[in-house]
Amino acid sequence: MADRVTVIGWDGSPLTAAARSALSAATLVAGAAHHLALPEVPPGAERIRLGSVALAARRAAGHRGTAVVLADGDPGFFGVVRTLRAPEFGLEVEVVPAVSPVATAFARAGMPWDDAQVVVAHRRTLRRAVNVCRAHTKVAVLTSPGAGPAELGLLLEGVHRTFVICEELGTDREQITVVTSDKAADHTWRDPNVVIVIGGTVGPGVAREDGGWIAGRAPDTAPRGWTLPAEAYGGDLGEGEAELLRAAQLARLGPHVGDLVWDIGCGSGAFATEAARAGAAVIAVDRDLEACARTEAAARGFGVQLQIVRGTAPHVLEDLPEPDVVRVGGGGAAVVSAVADRRPHRIVTHAATRDAAELVGRDLTEHGYQVECALVQSVELDTRAWTETERSVAFLLSGLLPDRKA
Repeated sequence: MADRVTVIGWDGSPLTAAARSALSAATLVAGAAHHLALPEVPPGAERIRLGSVALAARRAAGHRGTAVVLADGDPGFFGVVRTLRAPEFGLEVEVVPAVSPVATAFARAGMPWDDAQVVVAHRRTLRRAVNVCRAHTKVAVLTSPGAGPAELGLLLEGVHRTFVICEELGTDREQITVVTSDKAADHTWRDPNVVIVIGGTVGPGVAREDGGWIAGRAPDTAPRGWTLPAEAYGGDLGEGEAELLRAAQLARLGPHVGDLVWDIGCGSGAFATEAARAGAAVIAVDRDLEACARTEAAARGFGVQLQIVRGTAPHVLEDLPEPDVVRVGGGGAAVVSAVADRRPHRIVTHAATRDAAELVGRDLTEHGYQVECALVQSVELDTRAWTETERSVAFLLSGLLPDRKA
């Protein structure tokens, strides 16, 4: 029985001496059709068309001889190595890597990529990949059939991005095309392809000149804290935007990378900006023109990406993409009910009176949400004299939909 498998990466260039040596000794070779057609594959080796990696691992583990798996690019980067190393197969894995298609795509585009997010888009993960493209200024998307450039462009409606589409990298059919996101659905694209999604604005809250020190994002130079005081947003925040109430709402929602957050009644943009700082995609909604302008200024100041929609809820919500979590900062029970109809995983809102809180809570319960309500009271003190300077009181309501996964 085989207890070792050699995984060879292929990027279209000639195989290295180490790869040729390993492949020449193979008695079982697994790979895609174009891998199995390579002239270096021994004629007498058993060949397995790679579909299920787990199935190939079982065949390799049960094979009496030398097993090799061929894969595109760097097989340790969103590749087959993770599955082959699963303890259930008992395989020792040796890897001969090639250049990742992501690295090749950025090289073709002449761009650095240490500050890029990298996501894999399948049909089941496409929405989350799109949300990452909404939230970040540079994203590489490893696509798949049914989750390609056209689908990305359609789901990014309302958000302007530029696509660098790299088709069949490393082959004689390689092609690099630059289009805007709204035009991607007008074309037919060949698989496999990598899409570099770029766009959005970078504000003074994000440092980029030296490339930073951490891969995947530029370091955040904004002040520490999940929530910031009113002065960070120009002062004079509206009802329901008190710092401690925002902190409680942010904690209840827990937005993270891949999520889409709705902030309805965004006011100063404080909550929307803070949710975006957590890495989530955010759509901020308000009927007031000045509120939209303040929100845009806040986002620019902290270097985060927001989609701002001016309109009156609940009607303006009808055409928005499906949210994961929602903060309702204004509009009352009618807006909360309309949001609950869209079935986000979590909803938070606040009420000024117990009667109003009960009305909202009952509606959420009728929609199948598990409801929590707490009276949140904060008192600010002047520590020079230890006297009260400001007091705020609100009922904090949160709803969790138990049958929807986070």
